[in-house]
Amino acid sequence: MNKLLIIGNWKCNPITLQEAKKLFNLVKRGIRNIENVETVICPPFPYLSIVNCQMSNVKLGAQDCFWEEKGAFTGEASPSMLKNLGCQYVILGHSERRRYFNETDEMINKKIKTALIAKLKPIFCIGETQKQRDKGESSNILKSQLEKGILGISKKGMKNVTIAYEPVWAIGTGKPCDINTAQTMGLLIRKIITRIFGYSISKKLPILYGGSLNSKNAASYIFEANFQGLLVGGASLNPQEFSKIVKEVSRD
Repeated sequence: MNKLLIIGNWKCNPITLQEAKKLFNLVKRGIRNIENVETVICPPFPYLSIVNCQMSNVKLGAQDCFWEEKGAFTGEASPSMLKNLGCQYVILGHSERRRYFNETDEMINKKIKTALIAKLKPIFCIGETQKQRDKGESSNILKSQLEKGILGISKKGMKNVTIAYEPVWAIGTGKPCDINTAQTMGLLIRKIITRIFGYSISKKLPILYGGSLNSKNAASYIFEANFQGLLVGGASLNPQEFSKIVKEVSRD
């Protein structure tokens, strides 16, 4: 496995450019000496050009992209545009995109393929809702989202994909997934990848956890549930808390 991967997803925050600059500078200061973790900051589109990731342990990511390179698609940003701005990663398939913008597995699949062509590294999100969980459908939902999302991707392409398990019912609720359940889901994801792409691809695939993370529970998902990183939402907007998360998981 490579370095642990910690993604900070700012979502639609903060409101001003000044706040964005301040937040990023505080995060950089807080993690400047941590080299065994790769930290990726994913600000909103308007702030991508001002987030200067010239530190070896900090990378730039986007929160979404379109599946076409260019054209008459008002309001969209293509993978090549993101790459040109210095992005190395892009979050795709987030539950908020699925819920509020009606993104389907097929749409997400096209985005992943186009992102890979542009040499971006997709952070592919999957996860079940509370209703699906209550019905005992969690495993089937993950299997369906995963298989449809990576349909047609080559072994070479899959080497640049990261999977993020984000149970929808845990995002922003303050109720994180328990460690045993999260580990079970992580193992299921790896089992599916092994079946489709083989063991050599699967064993190197980074799988992240996301959902109500904080500095008190973050390390448990790494050292107990055996995830290779974290996708942090709300806590990434608090530079002190986010820095603590990175520090907690950086322990040898």
